[in-house]
Amino acid sequence: MINQKTARQILKIYEEAWTKQDTKKILSIFTKDAIYHERVLEKPINNHKGIGKYWDKKVVREQSKIRFRLLKFYTIKNTIIAEWEAWFYDKIKKENKHIREIAILEIKYDKIKSLREYWASETI
Repeated sequence: MINQKTARQILKIYEEAWTKQDTKKILSIFTKDAIYHERVLEKPINNHKGIGKYWDKKVVREQSKIRFRLLKFYTIKNTIIAEWEAWFYDKIKKENKHIREIAILEIKYDKIKSLREYWASETI
């Protein structure tokens, strides 16, 4: 069972890794064999190597000026359900974005075993 304190810590590290564009930090909260679904109807990203490669491309190279705000989170057994929003500059499309997301994080040994994202974004 995941407790509120550990859940909050995982989400804080996620926020820091995103806003600071830190691949090493994001990998610190995932199990080595984690599965990351950025879009749940597409093929998942698997393990540290895949997640690191995705993070380097999507977050480090394609985004800047990232701001993050955790809205709510809940814990149920070994799962965190979190809602957040973020703002960033998309360097590829050359536009400012706002994203609102629900994420389901399955936790094993205080690390993310599986992350599924459900989100919508808009150009601002």
